[in-house]
Amino acid sequence: MGDLLVVPIGEVENHWLQAAAACAEAMLHMPAQLLNPLPVPPSALHAQRNQYLSTSLLELLLPVGRERGARVLGVTELDLFIPILTFMFGQAQLGGRLALVSLARIRPEFYRFPPDPALTLERLRKEVRHELGHTLGLVHCGDARCAMSLSNSIVQVDAKNDSLCASCLARSQDHLRALQSGGNS
Repeated sequence: MGDLLVVPIGEVENHWLQAAAACAEAMLHMPAQLLNPLPVPPSALHAQRNQYLSTSLLELLLPVGRERGARVLGVTELDLFIPILTFMFGQAQLGGRLALVSLARIRPEFYRFPPDPALTLERLRKEVRHELGHTLGLVHCGDARCAMSLSNSIVQVDAKNDSLCASCLARSQDHLRALQSGGNS
């Protein structure tokens, strides 16, 4: 199945990287390795929006994963978007090796509330599981409590659990077993 790499894009506090790595390890049943930060490509910035194109950051992770045959979780503080969405909490390759999560909009202070590290950690776990779930072939779940449910707002993030529903968990476990027995994803 290859390695599991956690890669900061730009500056990210170590405790958030450690938390993301621990969540990824628990979900994928493999140890994670923290890599040095990758620089933010200037071309990813959309100056008018003051946001970063998430697909550009995923592309930045491609050579890291390809070189090591690894599953890669990028973690960033940058506010993400794609042209058809105002913002994103993260993005991943469906059934692929790359996932990306952003701390920007999961922090209470983004919404002008006081910092709350415990709430930020809870939200980070949900988004890490959600994006890694996509790499395991999971699509958005209709169960609003499942970590794989679609979140178009922080309210929806807060409403869901940081775990998968029984159906999504079974599908993710099937995918992991296939990978461990020699699958390529």
